[in-house]
Parts: sequence; structure tokens; C-alpha cells
Amino acid sequence: MRADRRRRAAACVMAGLAVVVGIAASSAQDAANATRWAAMSPAAQADWQQRRSAWDALPRHEREDRRARYAAWRALDEVQRARLRAAASEIAALPPEHQAALRTQFSVLDGMQRQGWRLGPELGADWPRLQPMFAYVPPEERDGLLALLRRLDAEQRDDLAALAQRLPPQDREGFRRALLAVPEGQRRAWLRQRRDR
Repeated sequence: MRADRRRRAAACVMAGLAVVVGIAASSAQDAANATRWAAMSPAAQADWQQRRSAWDALPRHEREDRRARYAAWRALDEVQRARLRAAASEIAALPPEHQAALRTQFSVLDGMQRQGWRLGPELGADWPRLQPMFAYVPPEERDGLLALLRRLDAEQRDDLAALAQRLPPQDREGFRRALLAVPEGQRRAWLRQRRDR
């Protein structure tokens, strides 16, 4: 009984500390923003205000989509970003009707496939086959699993995709935990062994 009370009290203290730290970080960010704002010229401030008004006028789902795309971009390494910049340049050089056709082609993909492409050119191409294994993971596991997926080469992703298609849904969580536990140097052999069963 006392142990439960102590745990609850400790949890309340930790939650309170998190709030205080959040407030302190927010105050520091506010001060930094105020300093940046004061350093802007009136024209730059007016430009910023226009961009902010345009942002606020966007529908909520559009703002959320743009935030998600930006977060996905930041998660890519510089090699993948360079590949995407090159692809964007190639697309920009195409005739407008060809660009429109590509946009239409992308827009008719289902949401799972479109979101998969946010993972970058390599992982995005494999995402439809990997999705059954990784689409429905608890939020606290996502970053670790995504980091692992980014470290896999094409052959390992192919083995993993084959396993994702075969494993029943009730076995996927245990498989993901086991996959995370395998040392990186042994992962290729571990995946191949599982695939060959």
C-alpha cells in the first residue's frame, strides 16, 4: 500500500517536473523568438506576418500534412535528401503536362503508400511490402524500428518483407522485439535463417 502511494507520489512529482521544464523551455524559446523578431526589419516582420496568416488560413489537415512532410524530410540523411533534390530537379525540367501526370499518379496511391514514400527513396520503395510488419506499432517503438529499417540494406529489407507477408498479425510484435534485440552484425544471418524456415 505504501509502495503504491510512493510510486504515485513519485509519478506526480515527475509530471510536475516535466511541466516546469516545459514551461522553462517554452520561456527560453519565447525569449529567443522575441530577440529574433526585434532584429528583423519592418519589411521582414510584415513578410513573416503574411506567411503566418497564410499558414493559419490553411485547413488543419493541410497544416498537419505539411508538418509531417517536414518532419520526414528532417529524418532523412543527407544522401537521401540529395537524391530527392535531384529527382525534384528532374521533375521540374519536365513539361507541365508530364509533371501533372506524375502528381496525379501519386495522388491516386492509397494513403499507406504515399506515407511510405516519406521514409525516403529506398525505404519508400519497399514500404508496401514492409507495411504489414511495421505500420501498427506503438509510438514509443517507432523511432527505434525506423532507425533499424534505415540501416538495413536492400537484401535485408527483402528478407524482412518476405517475413512480413508470412507472419500472422499476432506474431509480429514478438518478431519486432526479437529483431531489435539481434546485434547488428548478426542481423543479416538471423533474417536469412528466419526466411529460409
